[in-house]
Amino acid sequence: MGPRILPFVVAVSLSVIVLFTPASGVPTAPPGTDKVVHFVLFALLMGTGRYARLPSGPLLTGLLGYAAVSEALQWLITGLNRSGDVLDALVDVAGVGFGALVARSFTRKRGTPLGG
Repeated sequence: MGPRILPFVVAVSLSVIVLFTPASGVPTAPPGTDKVVHFVLFALLMGTGRYARLPSGPLLTGLLGYAAVSEALQWLITGLNRSGDVLDALVDVAGVGFGALVARSFTRKRGTPLGG
């Protein structure tokens, strides 16, 4: 894997900050902004995971599980003062799918996994 894993590690770290920052630390934004953030974040996780050449199946399974678990934890950890949202999880799944499509298009154009 080597240095190709670094963007994925950064994306995972960013996701932990974004998804588990207490509500008091989340800036106010127009309605729906959180859905855009969820979509982009999970697309980034999938894209950087594929760039790192992580196997598609386990990566997909892991990200779908992470989407569900992150929402459950937001609901369960009362100290975060956040609420789990099924729609957020669905948007996460859509982001994973989009990230997979983008990664696949790069693979097809180059004939190798993302810049191979």
